[in-house]
Amino acid sequence: MDQISFGTDGWRATLDTFTDERVRIVGQAVANHLAAAGHDEPVAVGYDARETSEGFAESLAEVLAGNGFDVVLPERDAPTPVIAYAIVDRGLAGACMVTASHNPPEYNGVKFIPHDGAPALPGVTEDVVDRLAEPDLLPEAERGEISRVDLVSAHADVARELVGADLDGITVAYDAMHGSGRGVTDALLESAGAEVVRLRCERDVTFGGDSPEPSAEHLEALAERVTDPESDIDLGIANDGDADRIAVVTPERGVLDANLFYAACYDRLLEDDSGPAVRTVSTTFLVDRIAEAHGEEVYETPVGFKWVAEAMGEHDALFGGEESGGFTLRGHVREKDGVLMALLAAGTHAAEPFDERVDRLLDEYGQIAAGKVSLDCPDDRKEGVLDELEDHIPESVNGSPVAKVVTLDGFKLLLENGSWLLVRPSGTEPKLRVYAEADGDEAVEKLLAEGREIVEPLI
Repeated sequence: MDQISFGTDGWRATLDTFTDERVRIVGQAVANHLAAAGHDEPVAVGYDARETSEGFAESLAEVLAGNGFDVVLPERDAPTPVIAYAIVDRGLAGACMVTASHNPPEYNGVKFIPHDGAPALPGVTEDVVDRLAEPDLLPEAERGEISRVDLVSAHADVARELVGADLDGITVAYDAMHGSGRGVTDALLESAGAEVVRLRCERDVTFGGDSPEPSAEHLEALAERVTDPESDIDLGIANDGDADRIAVVTPERGVLDANLFYAACYDRLLEDDSGPAVRTVSTTFLVDRIAEAHGEEVYETPVGFKWVAEAMGEHDALFGGEESGGFTLRGHVREKDGVLMALLAAGTHAAEPFDERVDRLLDEYGQIAAGKVSLDCPDDRKEGVLDELEDHIPESVNGSPVAKVVTLDGFKLLLENGSWLLVRPSGTEPKLRVYAEADGDEAVEKLLAEGREIVEPLI
């Protein structure tokens, strides 16, 4: 049990540690947690496209059923947001999702999603961890039933209802990265009228020998197809391995910065609706400028979608997201949803091409550029480095005085010229992250360089 450690988004580990025996212990902990909270409704168990995921999901289902819970499994590997939506749609007690998301194929993971379909907050996760125990199953006659059901159709229906995009005449290149979005995101786009060109939409348990991470270096083939001057493709869309995140590729920009994606989609939503936005501390202030122009508020949270989800619930936010590509809409489950976002992205592009919309927003609200670097830092040094950093905050960065220091998540230095520098610990890796935003790439590089110079001597 000492090898089971829940981090920012559940427990992830390489397969030498992530074993069936330990997965069953997690299953018993979830059963104990649900029983202690008074839940007796069915539980969902989802899984991604990794070679071992279905087997682990079946083990979790056996333990949960062995504790008296009826269990529903999807008909095949499924996106995390499909499982999250099923919780609310079917009135379930919660769900376990077997996925290592964008990690390489030698990893797997499991996370617990509570009955509201939003990411588990620390109090819930800690209670699950406190209840880790060897499986203790009821007699056969008292166990719950395990069934395979279609969970995709209901999610597709609500996505179309929420977004209502007419994609007739739009051609989208969709890259599933061999993950669980294949046959789900592309089918949703087609059902709304888009013509879909498919890339990496076959299951490959090794993800082509790479990580299913929708970053620029992993989306070169998609970018080449979309940016080719001879191409008739209007937009490129990719999901990560469990399809809870999205990346977009445009003809002029290639892989679009997720900050600009956020700004463009929020701008589109405000054309027909109203409401505040929620963004993480590492996400662009361009969102704030758009919100202010529409008389709306922006609520800033620590990094981690669980905090975005919590703030969206508290403030009835129209849109919420983070610069790493996770977003969701009001009226949907408060879990990041790369499938739903694909439909919103295509609908946003149909209303006004992304490149034109982004150009207009930057002209109207000011240019922005963003970047980040990661610095190796042992987990046991992170707290000490941040404590020391408090005494090393400079009076100015890149020639601009520090106007304010925000300590919501690490240290965010707001500069008088409108740019900012953020230093925070990674919640998933032994690293410190340094982020910067300014009005151009050169300024961002200078901010990041100064941030590195401030932090590295303290590690």
